[in-house]
Amino acid sequence: MRVVFIPGFTQTSASWAGVVAAIGAPAEPVLLEPDGTRTWAEAVAALARQGGAGTWVGYSMGGRLALQVALDFPNLVDHLVLVSTTAGFEDDTDRQQRAAQDEALAESIESDGATKFMERWLAQPMFARVPGDAPGLKARLDVSEALLASTLRNLGTASMPNLWPRLHELRMRVTIVSGIYDQKFSDIADQLESSCASARVRRVEFDAGHAVPLEIPSFLTSLL
Repeated sequence: MRVVFIPGFTQTSASWAGVVAAIGAPAEPVLLEPDGTRTWAEAVAALARQGGAGTWVGYSMGGRLALQVALDFPNLVDHLVLVSTTAGFEDDTDRQQRAAQDEALAESIESDGATKFMERWLAQPMFARVPGDAPGLKARLDVSEALLASTLRNLGTASMPNLWPRLHELRMRVTIVSGIYDQKFSDIADQLESSCASARVRRVEFDAGHAVPLEIPSFLTSLL
């Protein structure tokens, strides 16, 4: 079984180490890293070429990209697993506000540096349950200011299409994962499920927030 993994913003493929190690044989993990220097459409097409056919698993930003792959290249996706993921902005005002926020954040990365930004980013309440020894944390400190900033501009939620009207097109099995302490994305998970006939929500009903792959990797292993 081939399993394609796409990480979230600021992460590298090393962030999936806990999940990959727990899966073991005979699974064949394919670890991708989105190219934040490309446009949304270009990045999605590149991921589709690199990933090939199998189960696709994406976390947060990676989930949004995996969702677009499943819609545009459905023959590649046997099972779609979306972790702490949305289908984009439905309201143009919300999209414009997020675009302005992301631009301000990108500029702060360029002016303050990646290290200071990562300290602020990981200090957010949504990441409070991430263990200090979670895989991939050190690798994230090596991501350059330029790549972080361009990824925000090119692959942020404001840069993707509104995919809500297309969710009915999904015919493959879709599993939507959210942590019980992540109320925002738990609500979004329920919306995704109601918008897609083949989707089912699997909520982590114990100590999990937004970053489920880092907090409870064994839960994702049980799904795969």
